[in-house]
Amino acid sequence: MNTEKRTHLRTWGPTCNSAAWGTCVPAVLAAYLMVSTGSLALAQTSTISPDLVGLPDGTRVDVIVQYYEPPTNSDDDAAAAVGLNRGKALRLARGHHFNMSPAQAKQLARLNSNIKYISPDRPVESTAAADSSATLDYYPLTVNAQIGWGLGLDGTGIGVAVIDSGIIDIPDLHSNTGYRVVYNQDFTGGGSGDAYGHGSHVAGIVGGGGKNSTGSKYFYTFKGIAPNVNLINLRVLNQSGQGSDSMVIAAIDQAINLKAQYNIRVINLSLGRPVYESYTLDPLCQAVERAWKAGIVVVVAAGNQGRNNSANTSGYGTINAPANDHYVITVGALKTMGTSNRADDLVASYSSKGPTLYDHLVKPDLVAPGNRIISLYKAGIALATQYPGNEIPFSLYQTGGGSTASSTYYRLSGTSMAAPMVSGTAALMLQQNPALTPDQVKARLMKSAYKVFPPYSTASDPTTGVSYTSQYDIFTVGAGYLDVQAALSNTDLAPATAGSALSPQVAVNANGSVYLVNSASVIWGDSIVWGDSIVWGTSVISGTNISGQSIIWGSSACWGANTTQGYSVIWGDSIVWGTSNTTGGEATTIAINGEN
Repeated sequence: MNTEKRTHLRTWGPTCNSAAWGTCVPAVLAAYLMVSTGSLALAQTSTISPDLVGLPDGTRVDVIVQYYEPPTNSDDDAAAAVGLNRGKALRLARGHHFNMSPAQAKQLARLNSNIKYISPDRPVESTAAADSSATLDYYPLTVNAQIGWGLGLDGTGIGVAVIDSGIIDIPDLHSNTGYRVVYNQDFTGGGSGDAYGHGSHVAGIVGGGGKNSTGSKYFYTFKGIAPNVNLINLRVLNQSGQGSDSMVIAAIDQAINLKAQYNIRVINLSLGRPVYESYTLDPLCQAVERAWKAGIVVVVAAGNQGRNNSANTSGYGTINAPANDHYVITVGALKTMGTSNRADDLVASYSSKGPTLYDHLVKPDLVAPGNRIISLYKAGIALATQYPGNEIPFSLYQTGGGSTASSTYYRLSGTSMAAPMVSGTAALMLQQNPALTPDQVKARLMKSAYKVFPPYSTASDPTTGVSYTSQYDIFTVGAGYLDVQAALSNTDLAPATAGSALSPQVAVNANGSVYLVNSASVIWGDSIVWGDSIVWGTSVISGTNISGQSIIWGSSACWGANTTQGYSVIWGDSIVWGTSNTTGGEATTIAINGEN
């Protein structure tokens, strides 16, 4: 086993990168363009996380200490007793951020019975990159956003917090009344601007207004889903697309603090990192749950590990944190295939798949376009400098435009691009009906999603020529394809209480059949309105067992049953992720080129 583990919270662009399942050091939020390898095979049994226990006792590590009860002076005294200075408070995690050795962590856990869990301040990353084979993406048409615009819904008055690499001041983010980025705060120490480029791209998908592609000389306008929404810029990723758990937690905390002032109803997290424990212990997951319970819809990118077969799971069980939490809306990525007709759209093979590790939850919750998506950027940002081939020519949207690269629009891929489409849709829904709770938004989005897919599809890597086959089961496409029109037209109301639309758990029976676990506390499966086959569709539910539980369609071999190792990864209580079958160079190429 490696004694050093490297975790990355990533923005989810098109990479298939073993860092999500590789070695781990104290966390850095980082764009999913990074690659690392390694292995982890530890059961979850301790107050101290396995990736911290595995480090040499003398190593200095940034950690997050979570407490059962809010920390008091006695907890500070316990920390001082093992040689620690007063930690930085992390209110949402009900804990503190410290720098300590694993030996001090063990001493502190023995000394203080109020400690729930100690884990590294793990890295997080963004995930997106460009593509030189530029074609229009047509995503507003494939998700029917134009229907919402025709109803006068454009996100006006709704605040969406973009927790990412920052946002650049671009004309497309201005309205007739001024700049729609109404608040900026930096948690990296590098200023609130966007030196990397990922956050601006995400912001444009949520709420770009198309000012730099509107007028008589343009034949195509690049608009976000909610083109007049207000944006709250909370920067947690640095110029390399990297950050940490504690930065993200602090940003979520600030979004909650600013909720009333800026009417923040949605948080977009196009970043993530590997899962190392149950969501019940993970500090990132605990933070997003508190935001949800505060009345904020939290939308999270699923991750880009859908091709990862390092543990013989065919990419299943690769949902990242905090997308593995049962409250949040987890979004996978589709390909528009360069047409405005969604009937030919296919899942991106790199989109991470469920069930979640440890907790066995159905994820993603739904899917949206994320492959080769065009949105905002500015010349000179790190991504554009590193990948100039992702710039698009004026000829793609301007009459008589030449091959000169646009100074406003850029192409990236990944679940990082899919998540903000759902965030923008949530803003439209909340503008239409401000009384909706996060669970009601989630339930409507899932029930109204488009559910017509082929049973399988094959994609090829544009550089290597390697083919990947995707099975359209509940762990790949969730409840279906985002449909803005259907979501706005739906009038069904889930209970308003937080937790009424938790993503359900699955289990496997003695015959190897996977089934949905019914729970009296959630709406799924308990009525005609919210029946399992209605919410997820008959194509992923194959019937019921003698207990009335819904059986999941698909080849169980794809979910780990074909090997002992794969089975233990998906259905066991330990994490087992090894070196990815995708090399660093290949992963970078995927990030740059997306997928055919």
